[in-house]
Amino acid sequence: MGCSSSSTKTRRSDTSLRAALIIQNWYRGYKARLKARQHYALTIFQSIEYADEQGQMQLSTFFSFMLENYTHIHKEELELRNQSLESEQDMRDRWDYVDSIDVPDSYNGPRLQFPLTCTDIDLLLEAFKEQQILHAHYVLEVLFETKKVLKQMPNFTHIQTSPSKEVTICGDLHGKLDDLFLIFYKNGLPSERNPYVFNGDFVDRGKNSIEILMILCVSFLVYPNDLHLNRGNHEDFMMNLRYGFTKEILHKYKLHGKRILQILEEFYAWLPIGTIVDNEILVIHGGISETTDLNLLHRVERNKMKSVLIPPTETNRDHDTDSKHNKVGVTFNAHGRIKTNGSPTEHLTKHEWEQVVTIFSASNYYEEGSNRGAYIKLCSGTTPRFFQYQVTKATCFQPLRQRVDTMENSAIKILRERVISRKSDLTRAFQLQDHRKSGKLSVSQWAFCMENILGLNLPWRSLSSNLVNIDQNGNVEYMSSFQNIRIEKPVQEAHSTLVETLYRYRSDLEIIFNAIDTDHSGLISMEEFRAMWKLFSSHYNVHIDDSQVNKLANIMDLNKDGSIDFNEFLKAFYVVHRYEDLMKPDVTNLG
Repeated sequence: MGCSSSSTKTRRSDTSLRAALIIQNWYRGYKARLKARQHYALTIFQSIEYADEQGQMQLSTFFSFMLENYTHIHKEELELRNQSLESEQDMRDRWDYVDSIDVPDSYNGPRLQFPLTCTDIDLLLEAFKEQQILHAHYVLEVLFETKKVLKQMPNFTHIQTSPSKEVTICGDLHGKLDDLFLIFYKNGLPSERNPYVFNGDFVDRGKNSIEILMILCVSFLVYPNDLHLNRGNHEDFMMNLRYGFTKEILHKYKLHGKRILQILEEFYAWLPIGTIVDNEILVIHGGISETTDLNLLHRVERNKMKSVLIPPTETNRDHDTDSKHNKVGVTFNAHGRIKTNGSPTEHLTKHEWEQVVTIFSASNYYEEGSNRGAYIKLCSGTTPRFFQYQVTKATCFQPLRQRVDTMENSAIKILRERVISRKSDLTRAFQLQDHRKSGKLSVSQWAFCMENILGLNLPWRSLSSNLVNIDQNGNVEYMSSFQNIRIEKPVQEAHSTLVETLYRYRSDLEIIFNAIDTDHSGLISMEEFRAMWKLFSSHYNVHIDDSQVNKLANIMDLNKDGSIDFNEFLKAFYVVHRYEDLMKPDVTNLG
C-alpha cells in the first residue's frame, strides 16, 4: 500500500511538472511572438522616419536647384526670405512685436514679470500643468529677450563642471511636455547648482512645443550661465511647417500666430551650434564625422543659416578656403563626445568613436510604451551617468498584448498610407510579375515588388499577414494591398496618378510654396504654381502631364482671380481608412 501511494504521488508530481513546463514553454513562445510583433512595429516607424529624413535631403537639394533655375522669382526675393533679419532693424521694432499687444484684464493665465526670476519659472510650470495658454504678449517678449542674449553668445558655449556641480544633458523632447516635467521631478529644476544643456529638437511632433520652448527660454533668462540651448534640425521654420509646430502656433494663437512664427525664424538663427564641457566633451545635435573641424564651426556665421533646407546665399571666404581641406556637415541629430585636449580642431581617432553617445529624451516617441527617454549627468574626471524614464499613462498599465496591439495597429496604419500613395506604381509592378494574369503572386514576388517600389527595407514576408489576403495555397491576392483605404479626391476628374503624387509629396510642396510666399499671404499666382510644378516634377523625376496639373489648378482657383490658396489646395488630398467610414469619421491629414 505504501509503495503504491508513493508511486501515485510520483506520477502526479511528474504530471504536474510536465504541465508546468508546457505552460512555461507556451508562455515563453507567446511572449516571444508579442516581442516580435512589437519589434516589427518599431521597425515600421523607424523605416518611415528614416525615409522622411532622406526626403528632407532631397528637398534641400531641390532648393539649390530652384535657386539656379527658377526665373519667375528673383533670387533677391528668396534671399530676403532667407535673411529677413539683415534687411531690417534688430528684431524689427519691439513695438510691432510686443508692446502693441495688450494683455486684457480678462486673461487668467500666467503673468510674467520682467526681469524674470525663479518665481516665474514656477508660475509657468504650474500654469502649463493646468493646460493654460501663455498670452501672446509674453510669448513674444520671452522670445525677444532670449534672442537679445543669444545674439551676444559664440557659436559654442564653454562650461565647466566640478564634483559639486554636475551638468545634465537632455536630448530631443519634441513637444512632449510630460517628459520635461518628469526630468525636472527626478533631477531638479535648473539653477546655479543644477545646470542643464538641452541639445536641440525642443519642438515639432508633440502637441506642447510652445510650452516647452517657453519653459526653456524663461529658465535661460533666469540662469543664462547655467541653462544652455543648442540648435537642432527642428529649430527651423521650414521643418516646423512639415512636422507640426507651425500648426500648433496658429491653432493656439489665432490672432498673433504669424508674429510669433516670424520672430521664431530670427530666434532659431541665433541659437548656439553646440556646447563644450570641460574642454573635452562636445555636445552637438547631429553628431560629428572623422573630418569635423571645430575651428571652422567656430567661425560660421550661424545667424545666416535660417533653414537647414535652404543654404545661405553667401559664404565667407574662410569657409571656401577651408572646405577644400575639410568636409563639414552641420546636420543636427545626435550627441558627439570627443577629447580636444585644448585643441578644438583635433579629429576623432578610431578609439574615440567608442566614446560617441546618442541621447534621446522623448519617451513614448512612436506610440505609448514604445521607448524610454534618457538624460546624462556629466562631471569632470568621472564616468557619465545615464538615467532612463518613461511617462506612464493609463495605457502603459495595460497588459503587454494590448500595448502591442495598439502599437502594431498604429504602425500598420501609417504603412498602409505609404502603400496607397504608390498604388499605381505598385499595381504596375504586381502585374509585371503576374504572368498568368491571375491577380495572385507568391509571397516572395509580392514582397519583392513592395520593397522595390517603397524602398523601406522592411520584412515584408513577415508583415504580409497584416497587409494582404493570402489564399489557401499561400499566394497573395495582390490588389488586397489597397483594401480598406483610399485617397480622397478633391475633384472626381483628377487622375489617380496625379492624386497619389500630390498626396505623396504634399508636405514637400507645402514647404516649397511657403518658401516662395514671401508676404505670408498663403496665395501664389497660377503662373508661379505652374513654374514651380515644372521645376518640382523635373527635379523629383515625376512623370505627369502638365495639362493634368493645369486643369486641377484651374479647378482649385475657386474665385477665378488667378491665385491659389496652396495650403487649402494641398489639404484637399488626404487618406480615408474604411473603418473610419464605418465608425466615427477620422480623416488622416499628413504633413
